[in-house]
Amino acid sequence: MTYIIAEPCVDVLDRACVEECPVDCIYEGGRMLYIQPDECVDCGACEPVCPVEAIFYEDDVPDEWEPYVSANVDFFDELGSPGGASKIGKTDYDPPFVKNLPPMGEGE
Repeated sequence: MTYIIAEPCVDVLDRACVEECPVDCIYEGGRMLYIQPDECVDCGACEPVCPVEAIFYEDDVPDEWEPYVSANVDFFDELGSPGGASKIGKTDYDPPFVKNLPPMGEGE
């Protein structure tokens, strides 16, 4: 189990969660952030600092945002477990599900 970042993060990318994460497991894609499940220690530090309430424990992801569980898995299919987001930096990659979403976030 891990934490999942869902739709409220798309096109917002606030990064407060990244600053709070003690193990550097939150990676930045082109349109949203993703939590690496093998690197996450399930501390939950990221969840309360998210200003758009986009972070959920995997079992608690609302039904309408269930596809984000798969999107999180898909994001790391190619990237794997690099051992820290800061050494990778921002990528332009998002899984097709996220990439094909209409523009969202604060600019709606």
